[in-house]
Amino acid sequence: MGDSAVTIVAIFLAAILMFVFPLMTMADKTDDVTSLAVQTATTEFTNKIRTTGSLSQEDYDNFILTLAATGNSYEAEIVVQKLDENPAKKTSGSTTTIGDNVYYTMYTTQVLEALPLTLAEGDIVSVNVKNTNTTIAGQLRNFMYKVTGNESATIAAQSSGIVTKTTGN
Repeated sequence: MGDSAVTIVAIFLAAILMFVFPLMTMADKTDDVTSLAVQTATTEFTNKIRTTGSLSQEDYDNFILTLAATGNSYEAEIVVQKLDENPAKKTSGSTTTIGDNVYYTMYTTQVLEALPLTLAEGDIVSVNVKNTNTTIAGQLRNFMYKVTGNESATIAAQSSGIVTKTTGN
């Protein structure tokens, strides 16, 4: 009876070592490659907005399709801060006093409603992407480490910058 239990435990451990750990390693590598692809797509999308000073529905749709090509679902958050250079402009006689610059923030739904969006030089664009589904690597990690916690890594990317050129230039 004792030898049978040891044999069963040995077979179970061998199965884990032969199948589960290599599967976890490959799934983690897949997540790493996907994360790199998402970061690259996010950076290219943000840079295109920054250098052209515009965001069209076609640009946004192409970005979402590029993200979807990785096989995961994502939540893309776009924040645009539009610069109002003279919110406190006051004229007294022949002199003009200009106050501090102020940024007006537009969030994802406001940005999408305003498409096509034209930005001015000095506006700030920020794009954050995070996957909304649990990847195979996350599922395996949660299963194997259930005792230590339910932490699962997410595929995320972030890019931001200041608009340097507008379409009118």
